[in-house]
Amino acid sequence: MIYSVTVKPGSKKGPLVVETSLADSASAEKSLTVYLREKPVDGAANTALVKLLAKHFDVAKSCVVIKSGASSRHKIVEIIGR
Repeated sequence: MIYSVTVKPGSKKGPLVVETSLADSASAEKSLTVYLREKPVDGAANTALVKLLAKHFDVAKSCVVIKSGASSRHKIVEIIGR
């Protein structure tokens, strides 16, 4: 499954995953907003994102792949086996 993810690093709310409903439910891409406590330094936020999404979807960390946007707040993430 492919997800469009907006990451909020350095957030006091985190760790938290919020699923955002899209107006066009026929879209193959789902949208998530993820709040992380980690700062985007040396890939710490990306590591925390993978760990949090793996726990949220109950899959292994190796099943969470950041397809694009590794250095951006807006990412495309694929959850394999979901």
